[in-house]
Amino acid sequence: MIRLFLVSALLASTAVSAVAQVPAGNSAPQPVPIVDTIPAPRDVPWPGGTILLDVDATDTERGIFRVKETIPVAGGGHLVLLFPKWLPGSHSPTGQIDKLAGLVIRAGGQVVPWTRDTVDVFAFHLDVPEGARQLDVQFQFLSATKSDQGRVAMTPNLISLQPNSVSLYPAGYFTRQIPIRMTAHFPQGFTAAGAIPATATGSTYAYGETNYEILVDSPVLAGRYGKVWSLSPRVNLNVFADKPEMLAASDEQIAAHRRLVDQAVKTFGAQHYDRYEFLLSLSDQLGGIGLEHHRSSENGSRTGYFTEWAQNAPARNLLPHEFTHSWDGKFRRGAELWTPDYRTPMQGASLWVYEGQTQFWGYVLQARSGLVSKQETLDGYASILGTYDTAPARQWRPLIDTTNDPIISQRRPKGWTSWQRSEDYYNEGLMVWMEVDAILRQQSRGRKSIDDFARAFFGIRDGDWGEVTYTFDDVARTLNRIVPYDWAAFLKTRLTETGQPAPLKGFEMNGYKLVYGPEQSDFLKQNEKTRKNMDLSYSLGLVIGEGGAVTATIWDSPAFKAAIDVGTQIQAVNDEAYSNDALKAAIVAAKDGKDPIRLLVKNGERLRTVSINYHGGPRYPKLVKTGTGQTGLDRLLAPR
Repeated sequence: MIRLFLVSALLASTAVSAVAQVPAGNSAPQPVPIVDTIPAPRDVPWPGGTILLDVDATDTERGIFRVKETIPVAGGGHLVLLFPKWLPGSHSPTGQIDKLAGLVIRAGGQVVPWTRDTVDVFAFHLDVPEGARQLDVQFQFLSATKSDQGRVAMTPNLISLQPNSVSLYPAGYFTRQIPIRMTAHFPQGFTAAGAIPATATGSTYAYGETNYEILVDSPVLAGRYGKVWSLSPRVNLNVFADKPEMLAASDEQIAAHRRLVDQAVKTFGAQHYDRYEFLLSLSDQLGGIGLEHHRSSENGSRTGYFTEWAQNAPARNLLPHEFTHSWDGKFRRGAELWTPDYRTPMQGASLWVYEGQTQFWGYVLQARSGLVSKQETLDGYASILGTYDTAPARQWRPLIDTTNDPIISQRRPKGWTSWQRSEDYYNEGLMVWMEVDAILRQQSRGRKSIDDFARAFFGIRDGDWGEVTYTFDDVARTLNRIVPYDWAAFLKTRLTETGQPAPLKGFEMNGYKLVYGPEQSDFLKQNEKTRKNMDLSYSLGLVIGEGGAVTATIWDSPAFKAAIDVGTQIQAVNDEAYSNDALKAAIVAAKDGKDPIRLLVKNGERLRTVSINYHGGPRYPKLVKTGTGQTGLDRLLAPR
């Protein structure tokens, strides 16, 4: 046995050696070393002085932002200018460098040549002439003019001005150490809103001096048709729309938004802004968005946000979510997500707190404020729980690994989301935090809840709108101060486990159970209408868009076993022309029969008939109360 092992090992070693050797006479190059020639950020002031940024946003027909930037310099020599790459809120290197065009740099009227860094293409190298006192920089930022180019940021009636897209900044300094002052020119008749105070002369807005970090965190929404509502002495709701009639909000609708602010302040126990501006666009033309900032948020919603209120409950989760980020994500931020500039890579390990707990509080606050009813909130929860109860991806990929998705996929479409996963730290994170709340209530016999965590973790340093970073141990330590428990072990288990069912336990402990039934909730119907699809995830395992186009297939579902995937178009159901009603009727008929559902499907130019052997009937998720009296979830959703 020993001799045989030695011989086998020798043969294996010889084989490996033979493979590893370069055949005689073949060329074998060595790699060119990668040298980082861009200076690392230092926490010292930019010596040149205040940068002046002038943005002409009047070319709304062509969607062109024209930029003039005056960068004072303290002397000649090599300088690197950076276009923001790693963007807060996106958690990924998604700066739109591809839309920067026409870059010309001058000093004293003479053109200064620049060279793009060959490793970091967001960086521009130049040599500042001796004696130069400033650089005069000109370029354009070209908004997408069609959605397949990216987000449309400018339309004839609306402008989304994000300072990170219309500015360069000097490398080698913390962005909070670079002073800057911006002026923006909008079309005649436009008004604008943003977190930085401004003096308006007509449609030209001169913003007060600030630092580059705050400027990038302070977008501007401008439009021809806008209205402002005061929600509190420190919070405003700024709404701009494609048409003026879309701004017709009722007193009760605005009152619900005021209650949102009131409930958030009561929940967290502090405010981390001097003033906060909701920037809400109602448009079919401007690109949709939901992006947090410390003292504002960018929110793109449906044109019927106010005028079709009863049909838009799912859309009203956006503002509670983004408002929560002022506390969770902007003020308290995972240490690995805070960076000194927009070139330093972000690491997303804490996104289960940053986004997961924000998702949790977004649903709670929408119910507490009455912005969305309690029943609609329960139906929204049911949709989330049903999604994870159905999707099998937890068999192989842990929750914590999905915090890498912003970098891995950057929200590009996926063919098998239920198996690949996609940023599940949002909604599965919500489920984990629901379990945290349930354990707090259980261990304290109802005396403590996640509200106590919110005040302890986010409610510190009232009025401070800097950043306080944290680690995993800080989260566990704060929970332990509220209720002693092995929080570190619990959280690590939920973040790293695989091969386990979806974490529904928190809802069950808090008095509600996920079940399935043949009736679809109004909430799910509204979602389908808005998304223009039919969601059969919980039965056939399909989501179908317009014209019978399959937009999602659940891994290992009946549809999956029939080899139906994204890109398939359903043309007929049981020998009849396809319609949503025809497929729904086939699902009902199959419940009481033995015959499979037959579909004629098309993939490219290929037609084929497939059979789906499903007899479970219509199936939709809902939450049912399991206890009597007021449960933990009832208490959680009740207004403060």
